[in-house]
Amino acid sequence: MKKNFLLAFALGAAMVVTSCDQNNTTESEATASTETAAAEQPQQIDNPNVVPTGQTSTSETAAVMSFNESEYDFGTIKQGEIVEHTFTFTNTGKTPLVIESASASCGCTAPDWTKDPVAPGEKGEVKVRFDSNGKVGQQSPTVTIRANTEPNIVRVAMKGNVQGSSMPTAGADGPVKLN
Repeated sequence: MKKNFLLAFALGAAMVVTSCDQNNTTESEATASTETAAAEQPQQIDNPNVVPTGQTSTSETAAVMSFNESEYDFGTIKQGEIVEHTFTFTNTGKTPLVIESASASCGCTAPDWTKDPVAPGEKGEVKVRFDSNGKVGQQSPTVTIRANTEPNIVRVAMKGNVQGSSMPTAGADGPVKLN
């Protein structure tokens, strides 16, 4: 017991003696800490999809996707109904617009889009199909569109309410008898 106590005391004293002298750094240690601080600075990555902070868009001739509406309210529908809506856009930029991909926020929504390049001043479309089967209550599926535009990611959305089936279901007391 005494050996363990003496060993712990000696280890603690050694730590106190060596850790208290923080101000005696050599010139090489100071240089090393400065280099470490410089290395911790974030490196600038050349990414054409990200506009650096404090700068405006670098491409004044980029395609621009301007939608007539970016959200469609389909109101109240019954469960199992399918809603389709076409979002129309105009290329208000100076170069042809090409949609690379369009992805939905859930499996209940399927987008289809103009595959050919859309010339400046021309119109294109993104058709969205929402299947309410298995959905109840407020719904707001979105479609994310990636294109050669500024910005390169644009979102359109649908929203509405899906009413549950009017068919009664079995409760805690068993099946419901229909008259």
